[in-house]
Amino acid sequence: MIRRRRLLQTSAAVLAAPAIVERANAQSAFDWKQFKGQSLEINYQLSPRGDLAKRNLAKFEELTGIKVGFEQIPEQQQRPKVAMEMATGHPSFDAVNVGMHVQKRLVEKAKWMEDLRPFIADKSMTNPNFDLADFSAPSMAVATGADGRINVLPLNQDLFILFYNKELLAEKGFKAPPKTYDEMFAMAKALTDPAKGIYGFVGRGLKNANVVLYDNILLGFDQETVTADGKKLLTDTPAAIEAATWYQKIMKECGPPGNIGFNWNECQTTFMQGRAAMWWDGIGFSAPLLDKTKSKIVEKVGFAPVPAGPKAHHCATFIDGMGIPATAKNKKAAWYWLQWITGKEMQYEQLRSGAGTPARLSAYGRDDIVKNSAFPQEWFDTTGVSLKIARAGLPVIVPVTEFRDTIGVGLTNIVGGADPATEMKKATAAFQPVLDKANEA
Repeated sequence: MIRRRRLLQTSAAVLAAPAIVERANAQSAFDWKQFKGQSLEINYQLSPRGDLAKRNLAKFEELTGIKVGFEQIPEQQQRPKVAMEMATGHPSFDAVNVGMHVQKRLVEKAKWMEDLRPFIADKSMTNPNFDLADFSAPSMAVATGADGRINVLPLNQDLFILFYNKELLAEKGFKAPPKTYDEMFAMAKALTDPAKGIYGFVGRGLKNANVVLYDNILLGFDQETVTADGKKLLTDTPAAIEAATWYQKIMKECGPPGNIGFNWNECQTTFMQGRAAMWWDGIGFSAPLLDKTKSKIVEKVGFAPVPAGPKAHHCATFIDGMGIPATAKNKKAAWYWLQWITGKEMQYEQLRSGAGTPARLSAYGRDDIVKNSAFPQEWFDTTGVSLKIARAGLPVIVPVTEFRDTIGVGLTNIVGGADPATEMKKATAAFQPVLDKANEA
């Protein structure tokens, strides 16, 4: 069982020059053209990682001679599409982006994915510079089943952070972002000015999507949503109700109208337009904030670790990966895609461009990434702190989507003004039988 309290490792030794030369030679000797002329279909969730992959498709095609068909759709649509196609045994894709924080148990139980260990062990199929040991231990724990099967290669370990508008905070005399939940609410309240269309806080309110924000708030009370054995819900405890009450308070009193229907993209747009002073969400959404063609606050964006709760200081983390369906048509060519997109250079580019926080440890030992990045030192400092306080943001259970839907309805009602205790108890009572049935199967 995955230890959900396990902290993510952050340090990696910088490679010595001789090793770099040796690995470069090995890289050049590897036959990337072995499957030249073949075609692949790849399916991604809509995310900055998907955008990064799409921008670099031509590089992969030039390197390998493999033609790539690429589909990227919002995660709420992508997850059921993937589940449906995998269940039929005839997926339309040869490689797929899997949110393991949502689908890990389902992937393992249904044996959806090809076991990657034979590919990794085959020297004719795997680049000598691949370096499996470079992936962080927590990301590999998520990627690996209890039976030892490696179901996916880790792609990203997203971290929830606090984005803030330096100018808006400074106008009210705040010199630094909040350090605690109490400070955050007080600042958000002071920064809210509906007459000017400015709000102190923006966060997810949409059913299902809102659960990850709530889960992170609950971590500040040193509690998760399900017991460690995955059998009993903890969403109706005093701490869970207190966390829901805090969530309701900041969303209702400090958030923009309509936030009950906001997912991350609506939050991002609101923040980029300068209409929200603080936004609590995934660090992988950073890049557009510094894009002058999209953002009005490029010079004003600040990055900080999430504030500490009353009992603990944790940021939620969510790990996703790339896998090959067990019934895929072009598995060997798909393996080339997997090792390339999760390889060191693409993981370095993921970090440099702000598309996410890589699962490879060596990325964090690259001084040149920091030097050449469009992101400020504050962004990298926030990443370092967040990696050290990270804790799983969703329970590792099979019916995660149903969990998010059920608890999410309660949270949406709470944002709308319903009593937190009543809604959390109702949602808990509704989902516990679903969890019981899943554990019996």
